[in-house]
Amino acid sequence: MNAMMRRVVIGTTAVSMALAVAACGKAGDDDKDSGSGDKTIGLLLPDSVTARYEKFDKPFFVAKVKELCSDCKVEYANAAGDAAKQAQQVSSMITKGVKVIVVSAQDSAAIKSSIKTAVDKGIKVVAYDRLAQGPVSAYVSFDNVKVGELQGEALLASLGAKATPKSKVVMINGDDADPNAGQFKEGAHKALDGKVDIAYEQSGLWKDTVAAQKMSAAITQLGAKNIAGVYAANDGMAGGIANTLKGAGISGIPLTGQDAELAGIQRIVAGTQSSTVYKAFKPEADAAAQIAVNLLDGKSIDSLATETLTSGSGDKVPSQLLTPVSVTKANIADTVVKDKLYTVAEICAGEFAAACKTAGLQ
Repeated sequence: MNAMMRRVVIGTTAVSMALAVAACGKAGDDDKDSGSGDKTIGLLLPDSVTARYEKFDKPFFVAKVKELCSDCKVEYANAAGDAAKQAQQVSSMITKGVKVIVVSAQDSAAIKSSIKTAVDKGIKVVAYDRLAQGPVSAYVSFDNVKVGELQGEALLASLGAKATPKSKVVMINGDDADPNAGQFKEGAHKALDGKVDIAYEQSGLWKDTVAAQKMSAAITQLGAKNIAGVYAANDGMAGGIANTLKGAGISGIPLTGQDAELAGIQRIVAGTQSSTVYKAFKPEADAAAQIAVNLLDGKSIDSLATETLTSGSGDKVPSQLLTPVSVTKANIADTVVKDKLYTVAEICAGEFAAACKTAGLQ
């Protein structure tokens, strides 16, 4: 190859390299402009056993984010009840470049280090429904002590004249790893202490199977005829407890719940559960989405998170707390049906049709 040809080849190669570098630079600029990561919000929910998360919280949250920010993307993952898996999901969100993570912690203490890692990377974290430990920017939930009070008050109301300091009540609480469980318990004790005898109290770990086992143990310990009522911290556990009560030949005693799950509402209609607590999922999901988008855009959340709570790690967290509602047979139509959470047809399907007519729902 002569000198002239070498100069042409070298010159051509240099131009090609320059164009390639320019193209790479332009692609990077386009990626930045298109919001790769910059417009992504992560949503991490704790389990798939509790019906509300997949059926309501997730779709409501995604819809509200899209309404507020049409070019935003939501990355979603469910921990399936596994705290270690949720920690991995936080790491994955960090790798994907999300700018805000909204998380309902499977274990509020265990997730602390993951949250700190995310925040150290410049990611804003919003605690959803459960107050996670660590440097979270905001918390969205319901007044959980009030939830417990409503549950306790509903149990007392169902007991009526049978609510005496000697009346034996079984209390099946949620998972201690969930800070909400402690608040529900606190509120319930506030309503029940001194008015009934909480003769048996255990954690059901938010699992219907565990709650059923605990209820069976309570029956063995106290005697079937000596149980006046049962406090169950949520509808999922109430389902397991209701089956155990039926198997033991126990009927007509109050059984509380929470979350206004369809199965819980149907048990209320049928008379095997006395009450639940309705925490309207859409307002909660909408509130979390609004805060997440504000944080994404660098806007203030002061007008949204107007209260301050202290987490288990001692962090002061701006919080938005919504108001829960007690649901009994008397106000199903004015709550979950009115809000279109369920239709009358859904509630009154199959074996519940006759009970619905008696309850005035059909």
